[in-house]
Amino acid sequence: MLAKFIDKVVPVRPGEMAPMLLATCYGFCVLFAFYLLRPVRDEIGAADRGNLQLLWTAVFFVMLLAVPLYSVVVAKLRRSLFVPLANRFFALNLIAFYAALVLLPESARIWIDRVFYVWLSVFALFVVTVFWGLIVDLFREDQGKRLFGFITVGSSLGGIVGSATTTVLAPHVPVFLLLLLAVLPLEAAAWLARGLDRRAEGAPGTLNREPEALIGGSAWSGIGLVFRSPQLRTIALWILLMTFSSTMLYFVQSHLIGEAIPDRALRRAFLARIDLAVNVVTIFTQTLLTARILQRLGVGLTLSLLPAVATLGFVALGSAQASMALAVLLVVRVLYDSTRHALAKPAREVLFTNLDREQRYKSKAFIDAAVYRGGDLISGWIYAGFAALGMTLGAIALAAAPVALIWVLMGRQLERGLPVKR
Repeated sequence: MLAKFIDKVVPVRPGEMAPMLLATCYGFCVLFAFYLLRPVRDEIGAADRGNLQLLWTAVFFVMLLAVPLYSVVVAKLRRSLFVPLANRFFALNLIAFYAALVLLPESARIWIDRVFYVWLSVFALFVVTVFWGLIVDLFREDQGKRLFGFITVGSSLGGIVGSATTTVLAPHVPVFLLLLLAVLPLEAAAWLARGLDRRAEGAPGTLNREPEALIGGSAWSGIGLVFRSPQLRTIALWILLMTFSSTMLYFVQSHLIGEAIPDRALRRAFLARIDLAVNVVTIFTQTLLTARILQRLGVGLTLSLLPAVATLGFVALGSAQASMALAVLLVVRVLYDSTRHALAKPAREVLFTNLDREQRYKSKAFIDAAVYRGGDLISGWIYAGFAALGMTLGAIALAAAPVALIWVLMGRQLERGLPVKR
């Protein structure tokens, strides 16, 4: 029954059903773990909102260290080893955080919170980058346009289950337990990644097998490729503009919620409800619309939809009355995040199916991690500068709208120059 339903809504071809479902389950596990923890991070940001730009600066420098270390691992290990290893590494980190919260004195809590905030920001990008690195390595471009929308359904379901779980548990259990709970889906993700790789080895006509030769290269070679490739440079610029809009929205959210909801547990629950609403809208779009929109509009126009939503959202936030600010924020967040997950994410990943393996893993990790967090860093300090000038939240939102409008024009540019390598 499930196969018949999927066959009606997804243009899946013979031999693709099993690997598509494995990839969907893998995405579910990764995002389930993240959305269990995301409200914890965002609540820390709201509580320590005066230091957000400092925390994001720390995230950027940690990324600069992490990307070359990751590149070394990618160069020396086959994907069947380093993909599960990455998930288990982060699971061990969560156990270490749990031990610190239990064993260290209460006075250390503020610093544990700050380290956890930085760590989860790194975790969020790397586990997703590793996931999509494997997916774009396995599936071809034509498969990506047809199947990536449904594969992202698993991510959204994971977000729904994770958000709903945190919504229920946050007011009643210590935050420590959420950390331990997130270890379980990360271990499951490691097993699913191994299963996908075995499927590729057993059915090379359907999925791309891993070449016998290792990816190789140095810790820095993937970074150099970004600067030499016009296509990769354009993707990096698109990411920078996206992080600007996302960061402005995130800082506005942190200040609005921090001032409007004083209780920390209630803030966690409110943030989890926003995430739940985002993922419900996202999964509807992914299941019924994403593949059709990508095939009808193409990658470029699809990528232009997210900045269009951002432009309208900033105008709405800048024009909203104080009494309606939280309600407007909720609508903008749901529309922006659902468009980012359901349309922009799969469309962007289709671009990477045309790149070679070193670009898929190393250059992609640099763009998704260091460039992404570099954009966060710059945007965070821009927000801090606006606030230092005495600008209100509404004025900052209106100032961000023209940048988002420029971002709209980048979508068509991204589609030019394909393919780099088939």
